[in-house]
Formats: sequence, structure tokens, C-alpha cells
Amino acid sequence: MVKYGLDYTRCRWILPLLLGIGVIFGIIALAGRGWLESQTLPYVQQASLWQNCRRPDQGGEWSCESLMGYAWGRAAAATYLVGFLLLVICFALAIIAFAIDTLRFNFIRGIGGLLFVAAVFSVMGLVIYPVKFSSEIDMTGINMFSWAYGFAWTTAIMEICLGFFFCCLPNYEDQILGNVKPTYFYSSP
Repeated sequence: MVKYGLDYTRCRWILPLLLGIGVIFGIIALAGRGWLESQTLPYVQQASLWQNCRRPDQGGEWSCESLMGYAWGRAAAATYLVGFLLLVICFALAIIAFAIDTLRFNFIRGIGGLLFVAAVFSVMGLVIYPVKFSSEIDMTGINMFSWAYGFAWTTAIMEICLGFFFCCLPNYEDQILGNVKPTYFYSSP
């Protein structure tokens, strides 16, 4: 954004856009039923952040139990949900920060710090879930952590990376606002 001379007015919405994509990925992770799935036929187990479903055989009915009955299930859901809510707050704050004509760079650094806090909560939930799920719930067949769990990790990684961007952006305040004279490397004889 700074090095190649892109106009600030054209690029100012890139970071809020990336935060919006992170929010969408978080919604997919929270609503998705593919946190854990059976890898091979017959598919006998499928779990989300909220419940675990099993099927005795290929044509049988799914029977589901809530993971909120377990303390670790509540802890994993709560920590990931807190991280997601902080991400939504950061998204709203970024929209406000970048919509103002005079950009407040200290405000942007605060959004970066809040994104790191959101990442900590998200990663805590993403570590609690597989460790306790695999140790306390009987799994049959070959299972894998699947697409919704991957979206959750993508959201956490985006929180970390965007936290760095939001924290480092104020270091280039003069370049972004155009307050620096251009340097020319040509000298005449």
C-alpha cells in the first residue's frame, strides 16, 4: 500500500474488507456442522461446535447430543464465541475509523491490539475443542477435523495477521497521508 504509491483513498477499505471476510468465515465456522466428520464410508459421526451426531449404520437415523453438557464444550464454545464477537467489534470500529476523513492512527493501533485479544480467545477455543473431544468422546471409525474447523482456524489466523497490519499501519502515517516529499535518485552531472 505504501511502497508502490497506491492512492490512500483507493486502498483505505482493504483492511476493513479483510475483516469482513474474517467475520464471514467465523459465521461459517459457528454455523457449520463439519468440525469433525467420519473420513470413510459409512459416515457414522459428525460434530459441530455445539453438538455431536452419530448414526449406527448407513441407513439409520442420526442421534445428536449437545456438547454444552460438558464443561469443556461450554469452554470451547464460549472462548471461540468471545473471539468472534471481538472480531465483529473490530470490524465495526474499522468501518468507523476508515470512514472518517481524518484518520486517527492511534485508534487503528487499538483495533490491532483488540484483534490480538480476539485471536487469543479464538485459539484457546480451537485448542480446547480437539483435545477434549478426542479424549472424552468415543469415536468410531476414522475421523478427521473437517471444513468448518478449518474455517475457524482461518478466522484465527486472519485475526493475527490483521492485528499486525493494524498495529504497523500508524508507522507509515506520513507516507499514507502524502506528507513526505518524494526522493529522486537521479542526479544531473
